[in-house]
Amino acid sequence: MAAVVEGLEAEEAAAAEDGARLAVEAADAEPGAPPVLAGNWLNLDLYPGGCHRLLHLCAQQPSPLLQVEFLQLSTHENPGLLESTLDQVPWSQLRLRSLVLKGGQSRGALGACLRGTLTTLPAGLSGLACLVHLDLSFNSLETLPACVPQLRGLGALLLSYNCLSELPEALGALPTLTFLAVTHNCLQRLPTALGALATLQRLDLSENLLDTLPPEIGGLSNLSELNLASNRLRSLPASLVGLQSLQLLVLHSNLLTSVPAGLAHLPLLTRLDLRDNQLRNLPPELLDAPCVCLQGNPLGEASPDPSSPPGIPQDLEMPTLFLTSDVDSFPVTPQGCSVTMACGVRLQFPAGATAVPVTIHYRLWLPEPSLVSLGPHDSLLSGVLELWPHGVAFQQDVSLRLLFVPPRARRCHEVVVRTRSEDSWRDLETHLEEEAPKRLWARCQVSHFSWFLVVLRPVSNACLVPPEGTLLCSSGHPEVKVIFPPGVTEEPCHVSMQVVRMASRELRALLGEPEAAVSPLLCLTQHGPAGFLCPVTVQLPLPPGVTGHTFLLVSASPPSPVPASHLSSHISPHPPRYWLWYTTKTCVEGLARKAWERLRLHQVNLIALQRRRDPEQVLLQCLPRNKVDATLRRLLERYRGPEPSDTVEMFEGEKFFAAFERGIEVDAERPDCVEGRICFVFYSHLKNVKEVYITTSLDREAQAVRGQVSFYRGSVPEEVPQEAEAARQRKVVDALWMATLPIKLPRLRGSAGHRQGPGLSLVPLNLGDAETGFLTQSNLLSVARRLGPDWPAVALHLGLPYQELERIRHKFRDDLDGQIRHMLFSWAERQAGQLGAVRHLVQALEQSDRQDVADEVRAVLELGHHKYQDSIRRTGLALEDPALPGPSAQQPLEPAQA
Repeated sequence: MAAVVEGLEAEEAAAAEDGARLAVEAADAEPGAPPVLAGNWLNLDLYPGGCHRLLHLCAQQPSPLLQVEFLQLSTHENPGLLESTLDQVPWSQLRLRSLVLKGGQSRGALGACLRGTLTTLPAGLSGLACLVHLDLSFNSLETLPACVPQLRGLGALLLSYNCLSELPEALGALPTLTFLAVTHNCLQRLPTALGALATLQRLDLSENLLDTLPPEIGGLSNLSELNLASNRLRSLPASLVGLQSLQLLVLHSNLLTSVPAGLAHLPLLTRLDLRDNQLRNLPPELLDAPCVCLQGNPLGEASPDPSSPPGIPQDLEMPTLFLTSDVDSFPVTPQGCSVTMACGVRLQFPAGATAVPVTIHYRLWLPEPSLVSLGPHDSLLSGVLELWPHGVAFQQDVSLRLLFVPPRARRCHEVVVRTRSEDSWRDLETHLEEEAPKRLWARCQVSHFSWFLVVLRPVSNACLVPPEGTLLCSSGHPEVKVIFPPGVTEEPCHVSMQVVRMASRELRALLGEPEAAVSPLLCLTQHGPAGFLCPVTVQLPLPPGVTGHTFLLVSASPPSPVPASHLSSHISPHPPRYWLWYTTKTCVEGLARKAWERLRLHQVNLIALQRRRDPEQVLLQCLPRNKVDATLRRLLERYRGPEPSDTVEMFEGEKFFAAFERGIEVDAERPDCVEGRICFVFYSHLKNVKEVYITTSLDREAQAVRGQVSFYRGSVPEEVPQEAEAARQRKVVDALWMATLPIKLPRLRGSAGHRQGPGLSLVPLNLGDAETGFLTQSNLLSVARRLGPDWPAVALHLGLPYQELERIRHKFRDDLDGQIRHMLFSWAERQAGQLGAVRHLVQALEQSDRQDVADEVRAVLELGHHKYQDSIRRTGLALEDPALPGPSAQQPLEPAQA
């Protein structure tokens, strides 16, 4: 929910922003001197030693603070110094309209925002008669300071990310309060006096521990937005239907089993978010209402039998948390909890798993080779989940469930969860659970946190080989055995076995023999002392349908003939792979290596399609050959383009990239773009698809631009061929080039694509805030070019009234681009200085089914955030704060794909 500072006019907010910029520039020019006041704004939250600078200003006569209306001070200070400084400020003499005393500027070693040291406020602060905006977020407040309810002129109060367990009844005495945010606290109940806030328009109580609401909340007659997401609510008071001004009601990630039917009749309600609750039955008026979101509810399902709950057993007294996609951490107490994440992960911490409260952080990484450990015959089925703090041991095992892509075939294969332990990877005992068709979970027990991923591997059998010897058999192929005789080793060692089948038709094509045949491939792995003291015996089955012939036992050593009457052979312990070949060839060492590689290769096709209504939007995808036809049938309703490439072969986890050529370029900076090349990593069961926007420096008004996109193996090299024809002519087995597909940008009709509509002035702007990031004029123009006919839906989700849409359509009735730009920039100018504007834009794009544009905006924000952090380090602003991660601090690896 956007945190809007009520009472501040737009021009005052713009002037305040300019003043903050001047103050920063002045401080950069003279880093050793106190900051120079710029207009009526004093910004001390970006500099170390803010308390000392504030005390210096207080000591001057006359005090420069008397002209300050906007004051920001970081609370990452010594607690005693911070309390002493606030006590010495002559609050009653100041004309402050906005006071920001917040933490969150510093980050811990794991990248989490740190809370400030503020625990109370001086009583003299109640003398700020002009104060309309107070921000105390990211602090250590356990109770609301008594001076806050005495600020009668307060219009906006922000208390998010504190440790508040309750709010005082005196809070209801604020007669002009319009915005209240108390997110990410520990609120267990609300004061009944909350209903006396007659002017309150926006109330955000998400991410707390509320299990009930007072009936008095129905007295908030002017409330337009109410956010109660991620609490423990099981029911709602009937008085909610009296909120006649309500437009947005967010209740997702609670434990609701029923909601009042009268909510459907609220006259101004545009969105009712009931996702991820326990709703099994709803009144028809709510089921049919277009503004209601119900995903993640067991609608129509029977109530589970408490004596035998499916899946993970649920303790009714155990807290249940439903995390949204914008939350990256959650608390765990000795009581335990059940956690469901938006990314398809479920955790259950049993009671007593931790002795003290601990905060768990998580991130789902897109897979790339440095984060994924795969064997020669493994396939990846999920992204990479990171849970930290790493290595922290739990007193009881934690249940982890990961959602994964169901493999196309599981014969003689098994699905396992793989985790990193110290410097090695190991597979956990895994159980599969089917929640719905094609929706499978991999469940395992973990004792500590690290990286986790789901892998499809050949069935593995293992044993501990003692000095007395033993027998190891394959569970998937009982005829495959390894016999370890007595005296084979002096110390016990672990040996594991995997068996992989190869289709006879592939071997015949490789050898050019119509009667060639091959047995299953045996792969052995040894952990422990190197080598055995005597030969072990490997028993392999004959190739199907073949008897009475001589075979070749193929291994890493030169192949040796084996009579058909002997199904086993004494071998050296070192070679890891063995199989029987029936062939007329006497030397197959090179062919055996190629056959083994053929087992690991996937045959794929590459496609490049352009969106029909926006040719500058290009979809690039790498598809298994058997999925091409079905995928194209689905895509060609919205896209068009050339036929797929010829079939190429790729390994699991192989890197490749796409390069646009002949005047075509990637339009925007992306985290997965290196020197204008889009990077991919191929995983056979995951979606290898990206949508990019392209542009050209050529004149499209004169003629269409006929370019191309070429696909190359490996990482982006320092020098990439500009054209693919030369590479195509000298194509060999290990060639860098794989395929080239044509791309066409049609001719622009006149200059309509570039002209601005009448009366539209595109002033420079930075839309957004430091928390969610900024978008520049160039970024908004890029968004405008993508919207096309979808712009009215986006406008309505941005909150523009329908009458304004009609005025824009009339004013720019012959210019679609002018309509889009006017709508977007007029909305952006109204958002200047307001928090959450960029987040609101991304949500509007998603709600309008333009996930592609929303993803592009997120990529721009992520890139800008990295550049901002780098600039902060270069200017030295973060060097004196040891809590900020510097270049030498351990940072998580950035994903290779976006």
